[in-house]
Amino acid sequence: QVQLVESGGGLVQAGDSLRLSCAVSGRTFSPYAMGWFRQAPGKEREFVAALKWSGGSTYYADSVKGRFTISRDNAKNTGYLQMKSLKPEDTAVYYCSAGTGYYGTSSSYTRQYSYDYWGQGTQVTVSS
Repeated sequence: QVQLVESGGGLVQAGDSLRLSCAVSGRTFSPYAMGWFRQAPGKEREFVAALKWSGGSTYYADSVKGRFTISRDNAKNTGYLQMKSLKPEDTAVYYCSAGTGYYGTSSSYTRQYSYDYWGQGTQVTVSS
């Protein structure tokens, strides 16, 4: 059974930074892609960032481009989301996800249905 466990969320002030981690455990498993999504109160879950696990391709929502960086450590089987210059509108529960299928187009990385496994979420709250 594959499990994804997020950590690193918390309460910060606007302009601060946070790094979220997503540890992938279970059977020997290397995802094809890892994605980060977020859901704010009263809103639908939205795409934040994604990467191709083997390297070379990263994707970002326009709202976080230039402020967030997605990365992974193959040796630790862990993904990261480095968040800088945080804004109150970044407040949400952040979920990491892992996909095993082949992603033929860049838009595939931004779709929730492209991912097979999900973490439980970690709360990020940014105060103004």
